[in-house]
Amino acid sequence: QLQLVESGGGLVQPGESLRLSCAASGVTFDEYAVGWFRQAPGKEREGVLCISTTGVITVYADSIKGRFTISRDNAKNTVYLQVNSLKFEDTAVYYCAAPPGPMCVMLHEYNYWGQGTQVTVAS
Repeated sequence: QLQLVESGGGLVQPGESLRLSCAASGVTFDEYAVGWFRQAPGKEREGVLCISTTGVITVYADSIKGRFTISRDNAKNTVYLQVNSLKFEDTAVYYCAAPPGPMCVMLHEYNYWGQGTQVTVAS
């Protein structure tokens, strides 16, 4: 059973950066794609970015282009989400998730989820 744990969230000011981490355990991590998602108060969960086992990146949200990047370190069983130039509207709980395979897929196909890490952007 794949288990995912997010960390790295916090309270930041607009324009600042954070690096979120998604640590995996339980199975062979490099056999799974990993995606980052977020859910703002009162809104539906939305996809952000995903990285496949071969490093192919899927962008789910146009609003993060040029500001967020995703990477993975299979040796550390960890996927990172670097979030730069944060805006008020980036405030959300950020989740990492994995589908049952190596490719990035639609949100509803992800079946392993972490508990989330809060990112709050405030002045």
